[in-house]
Amino acid sequence: MTTLELRDTPITPPTETISEVAERTGVTAHTLRYYERIGLLDVPRDSAGRRNYTPDDVDRVVFITRLRQLDMPIRDIQRYFELVAAGPGTEPDRLALLVRHREAVRVRMEALRTAIDVVDFKIAKYGGTAAP
Repeated sequence: MTTLELRDTPITPPTETISEVAERTGVTAHTLRYYERIGLLDVPRDSAGRRNYTPDDVDRVVFITRLRQLDMPIRDIQRYFELVAAGPGTEPDRLALLVRHREAVRVRMEALRTAIDVVDFKIAKYGGTAAP
């Protein structure tokens, strides 16, 4: 094969099966199929109909997982990816959505800090230690 032939050969990124992605990300296969069903993922399939997750698909799964860990509602995640699909002109809207959610998380974190302080006080009052 000549160098020219090598340059003309499309490079196919490595892919992973749904079970490999599930194991690697900690997201169940059922959840991955659900994400696909509601439009958060659009995973290509091989000729036999098996899903072939690309590195970009896996990155998206990880990002969705982080957003879910921050209790972002599915509808907001769907909106975020609708904006992504609409193109670079939507970046200010995406930024605004993420900033709003980050602020909501920070407010909840402060409320949790206050709550843990109250619990620590009660633990100390009963003669326990507040140290983990």
